[in-house]
Amino acid sequence: MRYLVVVEETSTGYSAYSPDVPGCIATANSVEDVQREMAAAIAFHLESMRTEGLTPPVPHSSSVYVDVPA
Repeated sequence: MRYLVVVEETSTGYSAYSPDVPGCIATANSVEDVQREMAAAIAFHLESMRTEGLTPPVPHSSSVYVDVPA
């Protein structure tokens, strides 16, 4: 499955979360690292859900950029 991940720069590096997987987050020192950590976190989260007999969430979020006058 393909989940939207939001990456934000912080004062100490980067953090990430997925709107479709509540409570699943990751932090790292670089964008590449936080993407890798988030992929692992989501995989672990979904596997834990399956183990508990829960259905993993279906991805439904998307993103767009909008242009506005500066």
